[in-house]
Amino acid sequence: MWDQIKAIAFDLDGTLIDSVPDLAVATQAALAELGLSSCTETQVRTWVGNGAEMLMRRAMTHALGLDVKQTALDAAMPTFMHHYQENLEKHSALYADVHSVLQTLFDAGYKLAVVTNKPYRFTLPLLNAFGINDFFSLVLGGDTLAKMKPDPLPLQHVLREWQLEKSQLLMVGDSKNDILAAKAAGIASIGLTYGYNYGEDIGLSGPDAVCEQFSDILNWVNPTKQ
Repeated sequence: MWDQIKAIAFDLDGTLIDSVPDLAVATQAALAELGLSSCTETQVRTWVGNGAEMLMRRAMTHALGLDVKQTALDAAMPTFMHHYQENLEKHSALYADVHSVLQTLFDAGYKLAVVTNKPYRFTLPLLNAFGINDFFSLVLGGDTLAKMKPDPLPLQHVLREWQLEKSQLLMVGDSKNDILAAKAAGIASIGLTYGYNYGEDIGLSGPDAVCEQFSDILNWVNPTKQ
């Protein structure tokens, strides 16, 4: 248990919300509009985690069987963004116990943030759609700052914004990008096993703790002490 923790930063996709069903629908629709062969939801689960542009790059590379030129990717992104805007929360769902655990942490006085690589324009509507936006006093999208995870910049921003010591901030995520960002920022991290991590065991990234369920986070922080 980390008794010094005062704030917790959460990843979004694969951590709080299973958003792949909608991302898959948007990716499939974009590929179809571009005249490219489709993909499966299972494949999309292995492609998410590095932002919307990287998702589309991987999808187009898969469809074409070769690397995608940046100009082609740039031209395709508005199509993907349109389809994702149309399918933002139609099939997605909160993971088990997310709302109740966030409520417990919020009531205990922890400062909570979302630090995601998802574009900011999609992040707030998704948080609102699932009724968890009010728990977070800081929300950073993948395009909010100059760099995104695994770069430490977003977590360093949280530290500065809330005037925290490194020992007071915890990162919770399902991807090696979350763990690498936390390590680079010098803060503690929890890796969740149920999310999207390119088919890799999250434990291989070396988080300070590994949790199989979201509710297991409460075994590592003390919601009664704040």
